Amino acid sequence: MSGAGLDSATLFALTGAILIGIGVYGFIVHAHLLRRILAFNVIGSGIFLMFGALGFRGAGNGTDPVPQALIITGIVVALSLTALAVALLVKLAEEEGGATLPEEQPGRGEAE
Repeated sequence: MSGAGLDSATLFALTGAILIGIGVYGFIVHAHLLRRILAFNVIGSGIFLMFGALGFRGAGNGTDPVPQALIITGIVVALSLTALAVALLVKLAEEEGGATLPEEQPGRGEAE
């Protein structure tokens, strides 16, 4: 690019920051636990994208292999923890009849 354009590492870092912001917003706003799990995954994807952008050394030099290895490891860990969270959510939905937290359900969690 010539002049005032953004390089790819900056664009990826900004996209990662936007994903983190969207994920935090979704995590705060939504009461349904499955949506919170998905928002948490969006946060993780933004962090992986930013971390990958920080590993960029410049045109012609490639990327640092250490952040790439950490990102791959993080993706595997995030996938396994997402599967665990969804399994726990399914069990909670079977036991409680819903997938929202008790204090967020209308009419529940109030002093009687």
